[in-house]
Amino acid sequence: MAATWSNLGGAAGSYRCGVQRIELQPGEMPTPAHVHGEAEEIFYVLGGSGLTWLDEKAYEIRADDCIVYKNFHEAHTIRAGDDGLDVLAFGAREYTPVGELPRGGSMWTVTGWAEVHTDSHPWDREPALEWPEPEPERLPTIVNVADVEPEVRGGRRRRHLASAAGSRWTGLCHIECEPGILSGPPHAHSAEEEIFVVLGGDGTLELTPSPRGAAEFDDRPETQPVRRGTVVASPPGTGIAHAFRAGDTTLTLIAWGTREPNDICWYPRSKKLFWRGVGVIGRVDMLDYWDGEELE
Repeated sequence: MAATWSNLGGAAGSYRCGVQRIELQPGEMPTPAHVHGEAEEIFYVLGGSGLTWLDEKAYEIRADDCIVYKNFHEAHTIRAGDDGLDVLAFGAREYTPVGELPRGGSMWTVTGWAEVHTDSHPWDREPALEWPEPEPERLPTIVNVADVEPEVRGGRRRRHLASAAGSRWTGLCHIECEPGILSGPPHAHSAEEEIFVVLGGDGTLELTPSPRGAAEFDDRPETQPVRRGTVVASPPGTGIAHAFRAGDTTLTLIAWGTREPNDICWYPRSKKLFWRGVGVIGRVDMLDYWDGEELE
């Protein structure tokens, strides 16, 4: 087991979620086969080729594949092929409530208790993994960009890869914007966290601040240049609306996010709010929220 890990989400300031870049040399495997509890993982293959292990079976993976690993589901890991493997691993961070008894060398969780060993890493106890020949057909949880029909609107192509691969709690969208085109309407989330990775081209990130607390609100966005390799984290509740605009070339990026049913999405241009859990969209009055209140 070996790999080069880069914590891109942490470096960009992500909150409760993250993205790791995992670079593998031929034959390397980054982790033992494992199953997550609360966290659903989504992998996107940047380059190279290899195999993914899913409950005693192996499946081929290659560039531009999206793989969904459902929580409480198959044990999984990956291994690089002869040309190496370069992937992005997206997921929510799990915070399992545990209590430790350091004198007795044990700890308990919501499901039971376990002994605590500090003399070695748990991966050192992992038996060698025997990789079978890859299956002739891939599972529905593995899709390629080329195999997903895009939504086309106004010079923008969006492919909902994770939905096509059966994700339940998170999403991953592959977006292509022609020169000068926005990735979508500027918006800000109350509960959903998003992480963006630019795959190709160049452009700008446009950030529009919230009007709350502003004596004279200016809705002109602040801009930041982006290019291949740029990672942008958008934690929830900031009140800052975001969107990407392509530059002189086509801008290609990945948008990953949580699917929070209690999320409220704010669109400053149209003054609209979207209540995701009930599927309702409406406009709001931008009057000061103190108007009409009796204050001493």
